Amino acid sequence: MKIIDLRVMRGPNYWSVKHPKLIVLKLDLEQLSQLSTDEVPHFLARLQKMFPDMQRHRAAEGVEGGFFKSVEEGTTFGHVVQHVALELQTMAGMESGYGRCYPAPEEGHQAVVYSYQEERAGEYAAYAAVRITKALIAGEKYKLEEDISRLHDIREDEYFGPSTYSIVSEAVSRGIPYIRLNRHSLIQLGYGVHQKRIQATMTSSTACFAVEIAGDKKATKDILEEAGIPVPKGRTIYEPDELKKAINWLGFPLVIKPLDGNHGKGATINITTLKDAQKGFSEAKKFSDGVMVEQFIQGFDFRLLVINGKFVAAAKRTPAKVTGDGVSTIKQLIDKENKDPRRGIGHEKALTKIKLDKHTANILKSLNLTTQSVIAAGEDLYLKSTANISTGGTATDVTDLVDPYNILMAERIAGLIGLDICGIDVMTTDIAIPLNEARGAVLEVNAAPGFRMHISPTYGLPRNVAEPVVDMLFPHSMPARVPIIAVTGTNGKTTTTRLIAHMVKHKGFQVGYTTTEGIYIQDKLLEKGDTTGSYSAQFVLKDPTVNFAVLECARGGLLRSGLGFEQCDIGIITNVSSDHLGLGDIHTLEELALLKAVVPKSVSKDGYAVLNADDDLVYAMAEEVDCKVAFFSMNEDNPRILKHIAKGGLAAVFENGYISIFKNSYKIRIDRVADVPLTFGGKAKFNIENILAAALAGYISHFEIEDIKTSLRTFIPSPSKTPGRMNLFKFPTFEVLVDYAHNVGGLKAIGEYMSELDVTKKIGIVAAVGDRRQEDFYEIGRVSGDIFDEIIVRLDSDLRGRTADEILGPVLRGIEDTAPNKPVRQIPEEMRAIAYALENAEEGSLVAIFTEDVHESVKMVESFKVIQDRKVFAE
Repeated sequence: MKIIDLRVMRGPNYWSVKHPKLIVLKLDLEQLSQLSTDEVPHFLARLQKMFPDMQRHRAAEGVEGGFFKSVEEGTTFGHVVQHVALELQTMAGMESGYGRCYPAPEEGHQAVVYSYQEERAGEYAAYAAVRITKALIAGEKYKLEEDISRLHDIREDEYFGPSTYSIVSEAVSRGIPYIRLNRHSLIQLGYGVHQKRIQATMTSSTACFAVEIAGDKKATKDILEEAGIPVPKGRTIYEPDELKKAINWLGFPLVIKPLDGNHGKGATINITTLKDAQKGFSEAKKFSDGVMVEQFIQGFDFRLLVINGKFVAAAKRTPAKVTGDGVSTIKQLIDKENKDPRRGIGHEKALTKIKLDKHTANILKSLNLTTQSVIAAGEDLYLKSTANISTGGTATDVTDLVDPYNILMAERIAGLIGLDICGIDVMTTDIAIPLNEARGAVLEVNAAPGFRMHISPTYGLPRNVAEPVVDMLFPHSMPARVPIIAVTGTNGKTTTTRLIAHMVKHKGFQVGYTTTEGIYIQDKLLEKGDTTGSYSAQFVLKDPTVNFAVLECARGGLLRSGLGFEQCDIGIITNVSSDHLGLGDIHTLEELALLKAVVPKSVSKDGYAVLNADDDLVYAMAEEVDCKVAFFSMNEDNPRILKHIAKGGLAAVFENGYISIFKNSYKIRIDRVADVPLTFGGKAKFNIENILAAALAGYISHFEIEDIKTSLRTFIPSPSKTPGRMNLFKFPTFEVLVDYAHNVGGLKAIGEYMSELDVTKKIGIVAAVGDRRQEDFYEIGRVSGDIFDEIIVRLDSDLRGRTADEILGPVLRGIEDTAPNKPVRQIPEEMRAIAYALENAEEGSLVAIFTEDVHESVKMVESFKVIQDRKVFAE
């Protein structure tokens, strides 16, 4: 058994719209394809022993233990890999519960789909699951703990910390989308011009000068002291010989900490001897040149949290500790404490496991204890000198106990430092007493305070402190999204996308759009290439100048990684016809339609799916979507349209020579088809379909009819505006058409247009794309034989794994079977084929170039035209 393909889905996809984060595997089961789990002796027992918690897996039975039952009765080993991959992630603190198994078209292959929280962990789990399944089959020993440890490491490296996660979750609950901008905690909330950014608990509104002040403990202390806020007496030193002077001035007990430290790193508290002070100085020096020596304030450690100028939460923090029982060793007490189900590795759970590190060893040594010492029953032993949750400490919510004086003090501190999110560390005996009366002090101000102690306190009421953060970033009624129109289908996607983008721009929006030619921001090409996948969509949605997005979504991108967004406002399907079948496990038109249906299924409930009512497969999608539906049709008497508008529905129809919107029983005429340049005088019927879809998108977007009409009239097809889409060149004695049509549907559409033209001869330069099926090659030849009077067959520069004969043979047979007497010439190189056709074009003829390289083909035609025009001028 081996993995032969692995894809990471990052958005709504072919396998699931509701589960955007999926790993998709194709497994070659090899010899295991002939076996099921019930035929391998002791397989179930081994699986249960290694993964006892799989008892919770329901599988198809829908009840706990369902998966184990299916293994007992006999299931595939791909099914086992799916469940092992899910359980591995769950064991490492990344709960993952969705999975499916499907038979692949190839014999002995299986498709395995399962969810992930962190994609690198999901990928690792795939390979680990295959290794584990093989070991279980063979009855071999397997070190499961190594995989779990590696997954833990990945989680700690790349998974959201609790603070980031809480803010992102709050945003998502309000319908605010997010994009992860790097592997760590830099997150974009919202799209385009409305975006805000967070990094842990710092936001795009956080002032950098305030962060610098908070990071400079002396500057912070000076500001607070001048404002009448109690702070510990102390001084900053830089050299060891300054330490004794500071001690003589302050006396014991002391706190020594780095001047520029955070999260308690390098800090030592309750120092009572010179020797310990010297150790504390050395430890602090590891983190900062400057070292602060301060009075140690007696009391408890409290954290006050202020967001957007308002006090929102407070927690009492207790350092990691164990309580003696008079029998167990300190090591045994720690192990027992770490078995608390609330404790995990790093930020995995509400509490962090206590580590026996160097810091703890030093504390034990100072108390003349070792890990094997036994402490008296009821005696507390503190194992850390700071109360950080990340080192095993605990938190108790005390929000409702804070004295009003202390609340005002916290809010003043946030304002004095200038922080939008501010954590204030206070030492006092009782937070319910004003700090100045309790002889407490403010120890530190934090620019990026952790939220875990507030959202998941060990004791007390959890506080949703992420809510005021999102309130601050996105005040009530402030938008977070930009309108998104997504366009897919087999043919017409790019033209429709460009036309809608032109319409949106005409309305004054700063539009970003993606096409098979590149990514455009405000009509500027920023990235060239076939940019119709998730990366390109997010490129647009991350741009801070964009306030409207029009995104072409092609088959390849959907299969590679899914959509680059989870919801759009309008989803358009132009048509579904035979193209790319046999690639990426899409073998039938019905499967292709299911793939394209991802776009309308991702439309928001208040949005519209715009569907082609003349296409059976597209029309059927209306039953599967959870949004409003609008149809378009080339036939105003289409029963589907009549039924839809009778129910109060919305449609766009080609009627009596007009582009019209049907709403209820009313017709709203937009413009005469013959007056819209994209239709080439009404002859390009396929472009009328594209215009209908675009006009509907404009109407749904509340554009005025006159604006839609103006946009249609000012969208002039040309190599610059619509490269490779019906680019027509008029030579002195003949015409040339350059088009990207690369499938049978596109070829037929162009043929229908050409049949309306008054030309003496039609010459076609055609090719078949190498990664299509043999029957597709044949069909290209057959349709070419129907359309053209003379045919030049060329090859793409990339044969995509085929030989020239494998492509040319079926194409030539198709021509021969359809039009045996028509002249056919083979010129494999595209530019040579174009040159030959142009040099030999007869008067009154039309040369149709179906190109692979649009820009080079257009460039060659334009150069040839310049030469011809000069000759005519000279004559």
